[in-house]
Amino acid sequence: MSLLESLFATLRGGSPRMQEAGVDETETVRKIARALDELDTDRARYIATFAYILGRVAHADLEISDEETLEMERIVGERGGLPPEQAVIAVQIAKSQNKLFGGTEDFLVTREFNEIADYDQKVRLLDCLFALSACDDEVSTLEDNEIGKVARELRLGREELVRARQGYIEYLAVLKRPKGDG
Repeated sequence: MSLLESLFATLRGGSPRMQEAGVDETETVRKIARALDELDTDRARYIATFAYILGRVAHADLEISDEETLEMERIVGERGGLPPEQAVIAVQIAKSQNKLFGGTEDFLVTREFNEIADYDQKVRLLDCLFALSACDDEVSTLEDNEIGKVARELRLGREELVRARQGYIEYLAVLKRPKGDG
C-alpha cells in the first residue's frame, strides 16, 4: 500500500479520539491532507485544519487579499515546518474550500482542530489568526468576530481571546478613529 493509499485509509476512518467522540473528518480536511501526503497523517491533518481556519478568518469579509494569502503561506510554512511549495498548496486548497464550502465546513473543521490540538496549539492559533487579520494594518470587526467564534468553538475562555487580542489592539478597527476625524 502506497503512502497516499495509507493516508486515504487513515483519513477515511479518522483518528481514534475523533471516532470515540463521534466526529467525522470533513472532505475539506481530507483534501488538504492528501496534498500533504509526504507528511505523517497526524501532522498533515493538523496542518490541514490549521490552514483552513486561517482561511476561514481571512474570508470573513468574503474576500481573501493577496496580502492575506502571502501571510497565510508564511504562517502555515513557519508553524507547520513546511517548505514554501507545500505551504502554498495547503493555503490554496484551504482558500478554495473556504470560498466553496465556508458556511457549512467552518464549524466542522474547527471542531476537528479542537479534537486534535492541545491547549497551547489552540492559543497559538488565536495569535496566528490575529496576526493574519492585522497583516493589512487593520483587524476588521468581521475578522475579530470570526476569531471570537473560533475561540468559542475551541472551548477557549474569554481570557485567552482577550490575551491574544491584546497583542493586536492597535489594529482593531473598532478602536480606530474614522478617517478624517481630527
